[in-house]
Amino acid sequence: MAQINNNGGAEVSGDDSENTEKLDEFFSNLPYSCNVTDSALDIKSHFEDYEGHEVSIAGRVLAVRKAGKLIFMDVADVSDKIQAYFDFNVLNERFDALKAFNAGDMISVSGTVFKTKPGEISVNAKNYTMLSKAIRTLPNKWKGLTDIETRYRKRYLDLIMNNESRVAFIARSRIISEIRAFLHKRGFLEFETPAIQPFYGGADADAFKVFVNTLGEENFLRISNELYLKRLIIGGMEKVFEIYKAFRNEDIDVTHSPEFTMIELYQAYTDYNGMMQITEDIIKSTVHNLFGSDSFFYQGNKIDLDFAKIKFVDSVNNKLGIDLLNESDEKIISLLEQEKVRIPKDKRYRGHLYEKAFETFVQKDLMQPTFVIDFPKETSFLCRPKRDDPRLAERFELYISGMEIANAYSELNNPILQRKNFEKEIKINNNPNIDMEFIEAMEYGMPPTGGLGIGIDRLVMLLTNSASIKDVILFPMEKRLNKTPAASGKIEKSN
Repeated sequence: MAQINNNGGAEVSGDDSENTEKLDEFFSNLPYSCNVTDSALDIKSHFEDYEGHEVSIAGRVLAVRKAGKLIFMDVADVSDKIQAYFDFNVLNERFDALKAFNAGDMISVSGTVFKTKPGEISVNAKNYTMLSKAIRTLPNKWKGLTDIETRYRKRYLDLIMNNESRVAFIARSRIISEIRAFLHKRGFLEFETPAIQPFYGGADADAFKVFVNTLGEENFLRISNELYLKRLIIGGMEKVFEIYKAFRNEDIDVTHSPEFTMIELYQAYTDYNGMMQITEDIIKSTVHNLFGSDSFFYQGNKIDLDFAKIKFVDSVNNKLGIDLLNESDEKIISLLEQEKVRIPKDKRYRGHLYEKAFETFVQKDLMQPTFVIDFPKETSFLCRPKRDDPRLAERFELYISGMEIANAYSELNNPILQRKNFEKEIKINNNPNIDMEFIEAMEYGMPPTGGLGIGIDRLVMLLTNSASIKDVILFPMEKRLNKTPAASGKIEKSN
């Protein structure tokens, strides 16, 4: 158990009630709030306006440096860090109490903005208050927090120690805000749909099962909100969207997470061409507002927002020198196996083979923004047939840097064909979990509609130059440890 010593520092001692009471009393006497007038970033960015003026800042102490009758602390708030300057000649008897502060502690500082002789913008403290005490030691300030697994499991430490992580997650928030603002300006309305669904649909994926005790029924976490948002289109809401969490009981790798964030939007009286334009507009607008540019860098490659367009079938045919739509299943499987891609027996149906062929032979080379259009109809049970070639579906996916970023359809609004497609899906996937209530809704009449889904996490990866999806999900799913530091009951000694 940690206890507070006479200087306010934390020490480790036996686990006894006396030390617990002292520690509890110390924290109970800390202030409930403090006055903050300005941020570190504002002060540093506009020093000429702030010089000589009084400010009040608050944040975490990242480093403490002592030089005789001067003490310097690096204090970090959400915007940046700034130096707090403590002078014995100003603070007098309050100067010695600064010895209680260690890296990790929270402090508020009031004083005058100035620049030290070496040129460091600082706050010359006239007053200060301890706001909280760190009774666990921060990682080494020079080495930082570099262990990847620890950064994912203890994101709070990652945010404290690694500025690039803090910047990335602030950017994530801004990206989502930019997209939301863009759609509001276009007249879209934001709605919320169920996360727990009696039938899961809208994608080909495995769902997480949940049991609702009160109803005595098994339900599912959504893999998509598509069928609910299209109900809203049927109900007369002509432009709708939702930014939501989706759950798919599948891969965990650099571009997949079982829990991830999507935006889906649907617009009446348009088709996949309209969705293609709005996808391009959303991404260009977001990048321009973030970077003031029509390009960005991802993993060393410059990405220019000049959107190309290729056809799904042609891209595979050109790569392999085959006629994809007329090749046998056995031939496609053989080509995949030559690339060490194994197709499970329950996945050996035509639509899945088409998608694996594209993923294996074409996708990785699509570095610049590319719309892949006109998928084979077997891949798209919710999509309208292509108007001049019923073997295909009016669907596109957007790829950037080899990653799928968006997926869109000319939405199927024929309830007769939709019922037939669902029945085919039940037979092919051996999946009885089909939302026939959605068919009933369609039978009341659904207008021609364009639908679009964008993977928020992957878009954030691109725009923050992050190599893994876990780098842009605050609390990514990790396998549980058998024993964690918290479970041991031990508290590390503070410096």
